[in-house]
Amino acid sequence: MSIRPARLEDAEALAAIYAPAVLHGTASFEVEPPSAAEMAARLKKVQAHGWPWLVHVTMGQVDGYAYVSQFRDRPAYRHCGETSVYVSPDAQRTGIGNALLMAATDAARRCGFRQLVAVIGNSENEASIGLHAACGFERVGLLTQVGEKFGRRLDIVIMQRSLEGQPASAAPAA
Repeated sequence: MSIRPARLEDAEALAAIYAPAVLHGTASFEVEPPSAAEMAARLKKVQAHGWPWLVHVTMGQVDGYAYVSQFRDRPAYRHCGETSVYVSPDAQRTGIGNALLMAATDAARRCGFRQLVAVIGNSENEASIGLHAACGFERVGLLTQVGEKFGRRLDIVIMQRSLEGQPASAAPAA
């Protein structure tokens, strides 16, 4: 098992990992899974800014990814990143998400981000909320009924972690 920077040839695996979350879940508010070509374009955009996009590889297969991009596309947000973490369904709850999020946190700090924000789809998404909490994020907000998918109105949970004043590789004590 290892974590490494994502490469363009990973785009098909990235799309395959993300598709179930789009098609069957409410963590993502997208309704059509992006193609491998679209995932490659997203990867290029993140990496062109020097931001981290990491993959987890087990026995030669990409089974998870995490990336950090600028929270909003305005200069004042240049030190605030937004995290995204997805793990293939058969590899969930194995520690891969935690390893990826912590590695992405370290990389985000090295890129100059001072704050990280997680915008978590569906306030019932206990797995993602728990993952982020375990990695030092605190719940700072709730936007109610801002999304709709599968005929349900969905909330967004906002979590935040400061990268200032502590090593990024360790979650702060709860």
